[in-house]
Amino acid sequence: MTLTALWWAVVLSGVYHGVNPGMGWPLAVSAALFERKKSAMIKALAMLATGHFLAMIVILLPFSMMVFLIDNEREIRICAGVLVIAMGLYLLINRRHPKILARVHPAKLGLWSFLAATAHGAGLMLVPIYLGICGLLRPGESVLGTGQAAAQELMTNNVMTAFLVAATHTFAMTFAGAVIAVFVYAWFGLKFISKSWFNLDLVWALSLILVGAFGIFSALAGHH
Repeated sequence: MTLTALWWAVVLSGVYHGVNPGMGWPLAVSAALFERKKSAMIKALAMLATGHFLAMIVILLPFSMMVFLIDNEREIRICAGVLVIAMGLYLLINRRHPKILARVHPAKLGLWSFLAATAHGAGLMLVPIYLGICGLLRPGESVLGTGQAAAQELMTNNVMTAFLVAATHTFAMTFAGAVIAVFVYAWFGLKFISKSWFNLDLVWALSLILVGAFGIFSALAGHH
């Protein structure tokens, strides 16, 4: 795997999340139609993006703290892959959406977006990709050296990478969702959503399993 390919995976996963109605773009359309002004859609999309970004960071940061343990890197990547697969299997078995999402007030779109992304395992999908990026960005031991300073440098780099991955992914997600939201708002309206709703739950669960399997394969094959 090349670094460019992994970054493209971050972007494409963001587009995939943005296209999925479960990540909230219909709520942005609804807000604009309800308030009868386009600025309401922009505000809603911003709140959805904020919640999604925070959900990504909550998942990625703990791994950024662990990845600097070089001796256990492969084990960490395998465990991450197993965790992603487990989430995909859970979503395959349990098709019901979490009831807590229906109880969040419509005005609290940031909180709703955070909970939706967390419940659907959106952040977990990024973990194997993120760990691969960290491995490719890691300097060689001869350059980095050893000891506490080396560990601190690794952890700092991984934290910065976590924020960059989350930001890139969220931007792609928001852009894709915004394009669809504007298109639906301008030409079709909410009736189109109710009549032609497309459900990506099955595809979402299967994609988690595939990403997790890829993460385990790349770790066992010795790729970084």
